[in-house]
Amino acid sequence: MAVALVAGKGLYPYLFARAVKDRGQRLVVITFKGQSENAVKELADAHYELRLGQLGRLLKILRKEKVEEVAFAGAINKPQAIWQARPDLKAVLLWKKLRTRHDDELLRAVAEEIESLGIKVISPTSYLPELLTPRGVLTQKSPNRKQWEDIRFGFAMAKAVGELDIGQCVVVKERMVVAVEALEGTDATILRAGELLPDTVVVKVKKPRQDDRFDLPSAGPKTIETMIKAGAKVLALEAGQSLFFERERALALADEAGMVVVGVSHE
Repeated sequence: MAVALVAGKGLYPYLFARAVKDRGQRLVVITFKGQSENAVKELADAHYELRLGQLGRLLKILRKEKVEEVAFAGAINKPQAIWQARPDLKAVLLWKKLRTRHDDELLRAVAEEIESLGIKVISPTSYLPELLTPRGVLTQKSPNRKQWEDIRFGFAMAKAVGELDIGQCVVVKERMVVAVEALEGTDATILRAGELLPDTVVVKVKKPRQDDRFDLPSAGPKTIETMIKAGAKVLALEAGQSLFFERERALALADEAGMVVVGVSHE
Protein backbone atom coordinates (compact mmCIF):
# COMPACT_ATOMS: atom_id res chain seq x y z
CA MET A 1 0.00 0.00 0.00
CA ALA A 2 1.23 3.50 -0.81
CA VAL A 3 0.93 5.98 2.06
CA ALA A 4 1.49 9.70 1.53
CA LEU A 5 2.81 12.07 4.17
CA VAL A 6 2.23 15.80 3.80
CA ALA A 7 5.09 16.92 6.03
CA GLY A 8 5.88 20.07 7.96
CA LYS A 9 8.76 20.60 10.37
CA GLY A 10 9.65 18.76 13.56
CA LEU A 11 9.94 15.21 14.85
CA TYR A 12 6.35 14.13 14.16
CA PRO A 13 6.65 13.65 10.36
CA TYR A 14 9.88 11.72 10.80
CA LEU A 15 8.35 9.36 13.38
CA PHE A 16 5.33 8.79 11.15
CA ALA A 17 7.52 8.14 8.09
CA ARG A 18 9.61 5.65 10.02
CA ALA A 19 6.47 3.86 11.29
CA VAL A 20 5.18 3.53 7.71
CA LYS A 21 8.52 2.14 6.52
CA ASP A 22 8.69 -0.26 9.49
CA ARG A 23 5.39 -1.76 8.26
CA GLY A 24 6.93 -2.33 4.85
CA GLN A 25 4.70 0.14 3.05
CA ARG A 26 5.62 2.47 0.22
CA LEU A 27 6.04 6.07 1.39
CA VAL A 28 5.38 9.18 -0.69
CA VAL A 29 6.56 12.36 1.06
CA ILE A 30 5.26 15.78 0.04
CA THR A 31 7.01 18.78 1.56
CA PHE A 32 6.75 22.54 1.18
CA LYS A 33 9.59 24.89 0.37
CA GLY A 34 11.36 25.94 3.57
CA GLN A 35 8.86 24.07 5.78
CA SER A 36 10.35 20.59 6.32
CA GLU A 37 13.38 18.62 7.55
CA ASN A 38 15.81 16.63 5.39
CA ALA A 39 15.55 13.51 7.59
CA VAL A 40 11.97 12.78 6.54
CA LYS A 41 12.81 13.20 2.84
CA GLU A 42 15.52 10.55 3.13
CA LEU A 43 12.95 7.91 4.16
CA ALA A 44 10.76 8.53 1.11
CA ASP A 45 10.32 6.15 -1.80
CA ALA A 46 9.15 9.21 -3.73
CA HIS A 47 9.52 12.85 -2.72
CA TYR A 48 7.87 16.00 -4.09
CA GLU A 49 8.38 19.58 -2.98
CA LEU A 50 5.52 22.02 -3.50
CA ARG A 51 4.77 25.60 -2.69
CA LEU A 52 1.98 26.09 -0.20
CA GLY A 53 -1.27 26.52 -2.08
CA GLN A 54 -0.52 24.10 -4.92
CA LEU A 55 -3.59 21.99 -4.19
CA GLY A 56 -4.17 20.93 -7.78
CA ARG A 57 -0.63 19.59 -8.05
CA LEU A 58 -0.97 17.78 -4.71
CA LEU A 59 -4.07 15.96 -5.96
CA LYS A 60 -2.30 15.01 -9.22
CA ILE A 61 0.64 13.56 -7.27
CA LEU A 62 -1.64 11.45 -5.07
CA ARG A 63 -3.39 10.04 -8.15
CA LYS A 64 -0.12 9.43 -9.99
CA GLU A 65 1.44 7.57 -7.03
CA LYS A 66 -1.73 5.48 -6.46
CA VAL A 67 -1.84 6.56 -2.83
CA GLU A 68 -4.44 4.89 -0.58
CA GLU A 69 -3.87 6.80 2.68
CA VAL A 70 -2.67 10.35 3.40
CA ALA A 71 -1.51 11.83 6.71
CA PHE A 72 -0.64 15.41 7.60
CA ALA A 73 2.08 15.84 10.24
CA GLY A 74 4.45 18.55 11.37
CA ALA A 75 4.45 22.26 12.04
CA ILE A 76 4.07 24.98 9.43
CA ASN A 77 5.38 28.47 10.13
CA LYS A 78 2.11 30.31 9.51
CA PRO A 79 3.41 33.87 9.00
CA GLN A 80 6.10 32.56 6.64
CA ALA A 81 3.58 30.32 4.90
CA ILE A 82 1.25 33.24 4.23
CA TRP A 83 4.00 35.17 2.45
CA GLN A 84 5.33 32.15 0.52
CA ALA A 85 2.00 30.70 -0.61
CA ARG A 86 1.41 30.42 -4.36
CA PRO A 87 -2.21 29.26 -4.63
CA ASP A 88 -3.21 27.56 -7.88
CA LEU A 89 -6.70 27.73 -9.37
CA LYS A 90 -7.91 24.72 -7.38
CA ALA A 91 -6.73 26.34 -4.13
CA VAL A 92 -8.24 29.73 -5.00
CA LEU A 93 -11.63 28.18 -5.70
CA LEU A 94 -11.48 26.27 -2.42
CA TRP A 95 -10.35 29.41 -0.52
CA LYS A 96 -13.34 31.38 -1.81
CA LYS A 97 -15.76 28.75 -0.52
CA LEU A 98 -14.51 28.89 3.07
CA ARG A 99 -16.63 30.62 5.68
CA THR A 100 -13.49 31.44 7.73
CA ARG A 101 -9.74 31.04 7.14
CA HIS A 102 -9.09 29.12 10.37
CA ASP A 103 -6.77 26.10 10.23
CA ASP A 104 -9.44 23.52 11.05
CA GLU A 105 -11.87 24.61 8.34
CA LEU A 106 -9.12 24.86 5.73
CA LEU A 107 -7.67 21.43 6.53
CA ARG A 108 -11.10 19.78 6.54
CA ALA A 109 -11.81 21.29 3.13
CA VAL A 110 -8.49 19.99 1.77
CA ALA A 111 -9.25 16.56 3.23
CA GLU A 112 -12.62 16.53 1.46
CA GLU A 113 -10.90 17.26 -1.85
CA ILE A 114 -8.48 14.38 -1.26
CA GLU A 115 -11.20 11.96 -0.17
CA SER A 116 -13.24 12.83 -3.27
CA LEU A 117 -10.51 10.88 -5.12
CA GLY A 118 -11.23 7.78 -3.02
CA ILE A 119 -8.13 8.33 -0.85
CA LYS A 120 -8.48 8.08 2.92
CA VAL A 121 -7.12 10.93 5.07
CA ILE A 122 -5.92 9.42 8.37
CA SER A 123 -4.57 10.59 11.70
CA PRO A 124 -0.83 9.94 12.12
CA THR A 125 -1.68 8.53 15.56
CA SER A 126 -3.18 5.48 13.84
CA TYR A 127 0.49 4.54 13.26
CA LEU A 128 1.82 6.19 16.45
CA PRO A 129 -0.69 5.65 19.31
CA GLU A 130 2.15 5.70 21.84
CA LEU A 131 2.55 9.46 21.32
CA LEU A 132 -0.83 10.27 22.89
CA THR A 133 -0.58 11.77 26.37
CA PRO A 134 -1.63 9.35 29.15
CA ARG A 135 -3.94 10.43 31.94
CA GLY A 136 -2.58 11.20 35.41
CA VAL A 137 0.40 12.85 37.08
CA LEU A 138 3.46 12.12 34.93
CA THR A 139 6.19 13.76 37.04
CA GLN A 140 7.56 12.90 40.47
CA LYS A 141 5.86 16.01 41.84
CA SER A 142 2.06 16.34 41.96
CA PRO A 143 0.04 19.55 41.73
CA ASN A 144 -0.94 21.21 44.98
CA ARG A 145 -4.52 22.31 45.68
CA LYS A 146 -4.14 25.77 44.08
CA GLN A 147 -2.47 24.30 41.02
CA TRP A 148 -5.31 21.79 40.58
CA GLU A 149 -7.75 24.69 40.74
CA ASP A 150 -5.77 26.49 38.03
CA ILE A 151 -5.58 23.35 35.91
CA ARG A 152 -9.37 22.92 36.00
CA PHE A 153 -9.90 26.63 35.35
CA GLY A 154 -7.33 26.66 32.54
CA PHE A 155 -8.88 23.57 30.93
CA ALA A 156 -12.26 25.28 30.76
CA MET A 157 -10.73 28.52 29.43
CA ALA A 158 -8.68 26.69 26.80
CA LYS A 159 -11.79 24.85 25.60
CA ALA A 160 -13.64 28.17 25.36
CA VAL A 161 -10.82 29.73 23.34
CA GLY A 162 -10.67 26.60 21.20
CA GLU A 163 -14.39 26.87 20.50
CA LEU A 164 -13.56 30.15 18.75
CA ASP A 165 -10.76 28.34 16.82
CA ILE A 166 -8.12 30.80 18.08
CA GLY A 167 -5.55 28.54 19.72
CA GLN A 168 -4.97 25.47 21.88
CA CYS A 169 -3.03 26.89 24.82
CA VAL A 170 -3.72 29.24 27.70
CA VAL A 171 -1.48 30.25 30.60
CA VAL A 172 -3.21 30.91 33.92
CA LYS A 173 -2.48 31.82 37.54
CA GLU A 174 -4.81 32.25 40.52
CA ARG A 175 -7.74 31.46 38.19
CA MET A 176 -6.85 34.38 35.93
CA VAL A 177 -5.91 34.08 32.26
CA VAL A 178 -2.38 35.44 31.81
CA ALA A 179 -1.89 34.69 28.09
CA VAL A 180 -3.78 33.09 25.20
CA GLU A 181 -2.14 31.45 22.19
CA ALA A 182 -2.90 32.77 18.72
CA LEU A 183 -0.73 32.90 15.60
CA GLU A 184 2.56 33.14 17.56
CA GLY A 185 2.47 29.55 18.85
CA THR A 186 2.81 27.93 22.27
CA ASP A 187 6.42 28.78 23.10
CA ALA A 188 5.95 32.49 22.41
CA THR A 189 2.75 32.44 24.49
CA ILE A 190 4.56 30.87 27.45
CA LEU A 191 7.43 33.36 27.24
CA ARG A 192 5.00 36.29 27.02
CA ALA A 193 3.22 35.03 30.14
CA GLY A 194 6.58 34.72 31.90
CA GLU A 195 7.21 38.42 31.33
CA LEU A 196 4.01 39.15 33.27
CA LEU A 197 3.96 36.62 36.12
CA PRO A 198 6.05 33.73 37.50
CA ASP A 199 4.82 30.31 38.69
CA THR A 200 2.10 29.96 36.06
CA VAL A 201 0.13 26.94 34.82
CA VAL A 202 0.25 26.11 31.10
CA VAL A 203 -2.75 24.21 29.70
CA LYS A 204 -3.01 22.72 26.20
CA VAL A 205 -6.19 21.08 24.90
CA LYS A 206 -7.77 19.95 21.66
CA LYS A 207 -10.27 22.45 20.28
CA PRO A 208 -13.86 21.21 20.82
CA ARG A 209 -14.64 20.91 17.10
CA GLN A 210 -11.11 20.04 15.98
CA ASP A 211 -10.66 17.19 13.52
CA ASP A 212 -8.53 14.50 15.20
CA ARG A 213 -6.57 14.01 11.99
CA PHE A 214 -4.96 17.45 12.09
CA ASP A 215 -2.86 19.59 14.40
CA LEU A 216 -3.41 17.95 17.77
CA PRO A 217 -1.91 19.98 20.65
CA SER A 218 1.61 18.84 21.43
CA ALA A 219 4.48 19.22 23.86
CA GLY A 220 7.99 17.90 24.31
CA PRO A 221 11.41 18.79 25.74
CA LYS A 222 11.39 22.20 24.06
CA THR A 223 8.10 23.04 25.79
CA ILE A 224 9.63 22.19 29.18
CA GLU A 225 12.75 24.23 28.41
CA THR A 226 10.59 27.20 27.44
CA MET A 227 8.58 26.86 30.64
CA ILE A 228 11.77 26.78 32.72
CA LYS A 229 12.94 29.97 31.02
CA ALA A 230 9.54 31.61 31.67
CA GLY A 231 9.31 30.44 35.28
CA ALA A 232 6.16 28.35 34.65
CA LYS A 233 5.56 25.52 37.12
CA VAL A 234 2.82 23.26 35.71
CA LEU A 235 2.05 21.78 32.31
CA ALA A 236 -1.39 20.21 31.82
CA LEU A 237 -2.08 18.36 28.56
CA GLU A 238 -5.41 16.88 27.50
CA ALA A 239 -5.08 13.12 27.98
CA GLY A 240 -5.64 11.02 24.88
CA GLN A 241 -6.15 14.16 22.78
CA SER A 242 -2.61 15.61 22.71
CA LEU A 243 0.83 14.48 21.60
CA PHE A 244 3.78 14.20 23.96
CA PHE A 245 7.08 13.86 22.09
CA GLU A 246 10.27 12.44 23.65
CA ARG A 247 8.26 11.97 26.83
CA GLU A 248 11.01 10.36 28.90
CA ARG A 249 13.48 13.18 28.23
CA ALA A 250 10.85 15.88 28.72
CA LEU A 251 9.76 14.44 32.08
CA ALA A 252 13.37 14.12 33.23
CA LEU A 253 13.86 17.83 32.50
CA ALA A 254 10.65 18.64 34.37
CA ASP A 255 11.64 16.54 37.39
CA GLU A 256 15.06 18.16 37.52
CA ALA A 257 13.40 21.60 37.54
CA GLY A 258 10.80 20.62 40.16
CA MET A 259 7.96 21.10 37.70
CA VAL A 260 4.63 19.29 37.41
CA VAL A 261 3.27 17.62 34.25
CA VAL A 262 -0.19 16.04 34.18
CA GLY A 263 -2.51 14.48 31.61
CA VAL A 264 -6.07 15.63 32.29
CA SER A 265 -9.51 15.08 30.77
CA HIS A 266 -13.11 16.27 31.18
CA GLU A 267 -13.91 13.54 33.69
